[in-house]
Amino acid sequence: MKLYYAETLMPRKACAVARHLGSPVEFVRVDLQKGEQRTPEYAALNPNLKVPVLVHDGGSLWESNAIMCFLARAAGSDLWPGDGDRQVEAMRWLCWDLMHFTRYTGELYFEHVIKADFGIGEPDPAAVEEAMGYVRKYARILDDHLKGRRFLVGDGLTVADFAVAIALPYAARARIPLADYPEVARWHARLEELPAWREPFPAVDAAA
Repeated sequence: MKLYYAETLMPRKACAVARHLGSPVEFVRVDLQKGEQRTPEYAALNPNLKVPVLVHDGGSLWESNAIMCFLARAAGSDLWPGDGDRQVEAMRWLCWDLMHFTRYTGELYFEHVIKADFGIGEPDPAAVEEAMGYVRKYARILDDHLKGRRFLVGDGLTVADFAVAIALPYAARARIPLADYPEVARWHARLEELPAWREPFPAVDAAA
């Protein structure tokens, strides 16, 4: 299997899960600044021209959440729960995250991190203000849910944790107010104990 990635938010999920599981993947870095994601060869793998993409015997799979679930299932891991009720609950958080939490933490990440790293302008104050309002709204929901819990779904780590927390390693640079939500901060500190969460990208490529 080949996992095409860049050192950005969504590929971080797939890379972290692959490394956590020890999945037999070859990491292939896509240089976004050189436009490697817009080549005809890459478009054949993902017509959306985005990362990540997982190429496997059955073809190519895009969308980071789907890739996480595929890798967990391939490894026989409960990161993608086998139990029906827990699987539905994990799916609920994956959907909530895409529609709400990372939708807006990702906007702060884009305005403060991506724009700076790619040299594409200053943060848009209106966009930042709007995103921050939603981040606070949904962080309160997440904080309440995490009270008395180690992870989002049951007592064990799942792909939902990898998805919902994905912007939090960038909290300082993205100006995500993590310290205002102690349960979220506690939960993320537990994820920080995982080597694959701290260092999801191949070291040589990440330094290149």
